[in-house]
Amino acid sequence: MPLNAEVVDRIAEVDAHDWDALDRTGHPFLKHAFLDALEATGCVGGDSGWIPAHLVIRDSPSGKLVAAVPQYLKTHSWGEFVFDWSWAQSYQHSGLEYYPKQLSAIPFTPVTGPRFLLSRDGNAQADLREQLAALLLESARHATASGAHVNFTLDEDQAALERAGFMRRHDCRFLWHNHDYRTFHDFLATFRADKRKKVKRERRKVEESGIAFRSLAGEDIDAGLWHTIFGFSERTFLRHGNGHYLNVEFLLRVSAALPGSVVVKVAERAGTPVAAAIFFAGGGWLYGRYWGSAVQEDSLHFEACYYQGIEHCIEHGLQFFDPGTQGEHKLARGFEPTRTTSAHWLEHAGFRNAVARYLERERAAVDDYIEAARQHLPFQRTTAAPPDLMPGATTTGDDSAAP
Repeated sequence: MPLNAEVVDRIAEVDAHDWDALDRTGHPFLKHAFLDALEATGCVGGDSGWIPAHLVIRDSPSGKLVAAVPQYLKTHSWGEFVFDWSWAQSYQHSGLEYYPKQLSAIPFTPVTGPRFLLSRDGNAQADLREQLAALLLESARHATASGAHVNFTLDEDQAALERAGFMRRHDCRFLWHNHDYRTFHDFLATFRADKRKKVKRERRKVEESGIAFRSLAGEDIDAGLWHTIFGFSERTFLRHGNGHYLNVEFLLRVSAALPGSVVVKVAERAGTPVAAAIFFAGGGWLYGRYWGSAVQEDSLHFEACYYQGIEHCIEHGLQFFDPGTQGEHKLARGFEPTRTTSAHWLEHAGFRNAVARYLERERAAVDDYIEAARQHLPFQRTTAAPPDLMPGATTTGDDSAAP
């Protein structure tokens, strides 16, 4: 079909229903409302360093939206979680400009998912992927960007990108898989005895401190409580020397626009909130995003960000739990090392070749690390979960205060 491609600088220029019809995964971060809330509340755009430049493809005769890519021009590398600071420094030392660069990703959201959003017409999907991969290169050149990058890809998108000349990068995340557990006790029963005792001891410490948890849907939280919850999270960011990527207005707006997608576990002592963990849910997944606390309590972070999330998944039948960035401490709590991929292309041929050689060594190192990490999982040897945790991806590292 004859197609027309354009780059739009506001997601609001695209009809919400048309955009959402391109994705069938239930992925909350791909929703038009999520991306629009980021722009409308100033989390991206303006002087944030995230300049919206979404790629949209329409059928020329009808104007129907048939494909799209959430995309930004970046003037820094914060909030991406696929780290390229050394590449930027190398450019600078060579007298070259690394920024702006073009990035196809969800801002502040290191979560694997579709980056090429395609119409429901399966016959044209393969061709559309090839065209989108080529258009990313074209749009990067048109914007005089140093390169084009696509973070946290699914296999089909990654393959199309590599055929267009993008380079593959590997990293490791730690994910939890629900093997039809009926209770948290069932989950712990798969652990070796010493590891099981450690988890029980951590949970008991929190309970004995007088802290209890309440689960709230984001749309049911009033502005006053959202300010309190955000304050906990903001305090964590400041402790790491960073400002928060989001704001209260975003949390209020996205919770109202996507009911059922935002879940908050509020820790209370004598009825007063003292800590909170913010999660998103969708497509059979739970995603840990931000947390913070006004008190220092042993094991409270593990309870709020991990054990409460696992219990939520079991109670609601969610199959996967991505608890957030960072992670070897997650191994002892049943989160499995899982390979993630991203795709990168640099306009400068010399740097492109040098980075390609580096990525070949890095991929081997990441895969070796994942294999070594799996040896430290707490499961009984006969009950360890299989390695294929990431649907659509292949299994085989601080940018924020995410759990």
